[in-house]
This record gives sequence, C-alpha cells and structure tokens, in this order.
Amino acid sequence: MNSTVRDVMTTSVVAVKRTADFKEVVTVLRRLRVSACPVIDDEFRVVGVVSEADLLCKEADPQLPTGLVRLRWKLAEDSKATAETAADLMTAPPVTIHPGASVVDAARMMAEHHVKRLPVVGSGGRLVGIVSRADLLSVFERPDAAIAAEVSHSIVAGQFGLQPAEVTVEVSSGVVTLAGVVADAETALRLIAAARHAEGVIAVRNRLTAASDSGWSPDASRPDPAGVG
Repeated sequence: MNSTVRDVMTTSVVAVKRTADFKEVVTVLRRLRVSACPVIDDEFRVVGVVSEADLLCKEADPQLPTGLVRLRWKLAEDSKATAETAADLMTAPPVTIHPGASVVDAARMMAEHHVKRLPVVGSGGRLVGIVSRADLLSVFERPDAAIAAEVSHSIVAGQFGLQPAEVTVEVSSGVVTLAGVVADAETALRLIAAARHAEGVIAVRNRLTAASDSGWSPDASRPDPAGVG
C-alpha cells in the first residue's frame, strides 16, 4: 500500500498569524532554519505562505527615483518591499495538500509549483501539518524485504497471476531484479512498469524472457533510440 502525506508529514508545525510583523517572521524562519512557513488566521486556517524570497523583496527594492513626483509615488507604493506584516508579505492563495493525498501527488505538486514544502490542511482548511521534500524522500528508506514482498505478492501474483516459479523477485538497495519466463513481450513490459511504480523502488533490472517472442530480449524494454518500435 502506497504511503500518504499523513504517513510522512511533520505534525509539529510553527506558523505565523496574519498580524505577525516583519521581524517576527524573520525570527521564525531563522530559528527553524526553514525557507518558508504557513500564515494562518484566527481559526488556524492557512491563508498564505511567507518565504525568504518574500522577505528579500525589501533588500532587493530598487533605488529611489529622482524627482519629487516620482519619489512621492514610489514612497506611497504598496508592495512587498514596503510590507510590514505577514498578511502583506505572504503569497496567496497558498498551495496546500490534504493528509490523505498520496506521496506521489505531493511530489508532483511540489514540482509543478516549484516549492520545497506544502502546508497540510484538514477540515475547513485548518493546518494539521507540513510535508517537505525530505519527508517525501523517506519512502526510499523502505526495507528491501517489504519491497520484495509487495512486488512478489501484490504485483507478480496478484496483478499478473504468475507463480513464484515463473518469475523471481530480488531486491537490493531498492533495485528490483525480475527474472523468469512470461507469456509475451507485452506482459513483460507491463510487469516491469508495475514493479517500477511500487513504493520505494529505485530501479528495475529486467531479466525476463518472453516465451512467444524469441526475438524479444531484456534490452527490448529500453526505448528505441530512433523513437520507433
């Protein structure tokens, strides 16, 4: 069974209120040694995320313009460079995830939004945890024996109805080796793909033979360099 965000998330989360001032946000990020943290309202609902990048807007603010009119306009400008509270600094709406979401979904969301961590929200959008890239990588610490058991029982036997004598499964440091004889090349390729998506699998080494296709070999599972076949 694949892990969910609930399985890997950190439940001890420090967040800041919307009213937190600039220095308070800086102190929280530096003390926790994190690059961002959630911003919550009085009901503990996540309303945004404030990051180091948001705070650095003040440092990166361009030099003041010359000329009285332009200077007056610049000083009155409402931006993150002039922000004083978390509510003004934060990025909103926040990118959040539900605790029941899969680790795969969390990884995909982080990649799509270019973020390093996601606030985890439960009922009503209330903060219940946070999940980071490091948390997601914990699935690759899954024991080889557990991976072998899932591939053998759930995939080889369960999904494909094959017997242990037909296909053997060996796992070393997360690398799965499949060996044996299957009916055809399609079955072999589908089996390889299924094993590759088992939790904790780093790679799959193909040592399968297709009984109905004497011309098929383990190397045939690799993409054709010309994009054909």
